[in-house]
Amino acid sequence: MKIYIKFLVNNFVKSLLFVTAIMLCLVFILNLLTELEFFKDKNIEIVLPLILSFLNSPSMIFDMFPFIFLISTQLFFIKLFQNNEIEIFKYSGLKNINILTIISVTSLVLSLLISIFFYQFSSNLKNFYLEIKSKYTNDGKYLAVITNNGLWIKDKINNSNLMINSSEVEKDFLINNFITEFDNNYNVVRNIRSEKINIKNKKWIIYNAKIYDNNNYEVKKNFELDTNFNYERIQKLYSNLSSLNITQLLELRENYKKLNYSLTEINLQLFKLASYPINLLLMTIFSFLIMLRTKRLTNTTFQISIGLFFSVIIYYFNNFFFVMGNAEKITVTTAIFTPLLILTLINSTLLNKINEK
Repeated sequence: MKIYIKFLVNNFVKSLLFVTAIMLCLVFILNLLTELEFFKDKNIEIVLPLILSFLNSPSMIFDMFPFIFLISTQLFFIKLFQNNEIEIFKYSGLKNINILTIISVTSLVLSLLISIFFYQFSSNLKNFYLEIKSKYTNDGKYLAVITNNGLWIKDKINNSNLMINSSEVEKDFLINNFITEFDNNYNVVRNIRSEKINIKNKKWIIYNAKIYDNNNYEVKKNFELDTNFNYERIQKLYSNLSSLNITQLLELRENYKKLNYSLTEINLQLFKLASYPINLLLMTIFSFLIMLRTKRLTNTTFQISIGLFFSVIIYYFNNFFFVMGNAEKITVTTAIFTPLLILTLINSTLLNKINEK
């Protein structure tokens, strides 16, 4: 490897590690404050909020990497400007496009590593975080999961414990259902079988319910059952998909298909992960070009402020399309790739006469 390439790569990686470390410390402190607020009325040791803050921080850092790459690229160029190293490279025949190529390749490699390995690490920690914290929430007694055998719901309401299994979700209805009701000692009270249940509200309407009590059964046309779940709540079973790694996401997607469940949210997450390296690469290139356009500004704080201003705009722009995609107002591919396409067009425009900057 040529000396100048090694120099540029090392300095870029150092800037990235520095910014990541700063962000991680800030995120950890904010998480700790949040956990302390959550546990303020509970008798727990201080070590628990510390552990939860640590487990939750990597997942948040993963979502912040586009801005970490942007700020890291800015700091990288500020150092080059301050030491006049950019001019030295220019006089040595190394053009701006060459520097951009080196930094872009480095950024792409790091982005792939982050998307594959860091996401796996952060999602596993996030999963541990949710498992631990769920024991201290009011929803700890409720559970709903999707497996190869359909939708399973564990619910506790009044003095009853319900175990519900359904093979399919069809709009506001559960199809092909079997419900077992237990008392507080988990003795079977009764079993209910029904082909169709209306779950629009938390008071379910069970059509043609066949209710088994010991060895006898009776059929009720419209049997009502109180639960803690409705269609909206079931739709948000995995609202925090960041706790699932890629393998788990693909497995969950297959289970969703078998259950006739909406794939929109999980498809968005998968497309987001697939396009994440490109997103980080485009943010690096954008930051590079912005720094070249503003290199005559001597106030580094103002330069970084410009980058932060654009990063906020990009964040809300991406979030707008993501929300639109999640609400199924636009397609998943449009929601994910439109912001990337627009950023690519902006970068292409800024690339004009790059070697003259």
